[in-house]
Amino acid sequence: MQPRSRAFARTAKSSKSAKSAKSARPAARVEAARENELSTTVRKMMKQYFKDLDGEKPCDIYDMVVNCVEKPLLEVVMFHAQGNQTRAAELLGINRNTLRKKLQEHGIE
Repeated sequence: MQPRSRAFARTAKSSKSAKSAKSARPAARVEAARENELSTTVRKMMKQYFKDLDGEKPCDIYDMVVNCVEKPLLEVVMFHAQGNQTRAAELLGINRNTLRKKLQEHGIE
């Protein structure tokens, strides 16, 4: 009887693990879809940008795109962190002093 109980316990544990792994998969798919949506939007807007140049020579594209994306990113993360810069820096994966510098650069308080 003892070995059967252990086997059942192992089966129960593995089925719980399988269930949690299955529930994690849709979340990963949603995250991948979001990433693809963001990438698709950037590609679309960059193509439109070059189309709208109408022969003009582009310059400083990297800084332009980073500034356009960085400010709303910081605003949303700061809102989510309820103004807590330490928490916002953790969410962004950057140093708090770096976050403070970027907030000042963008005029975000």
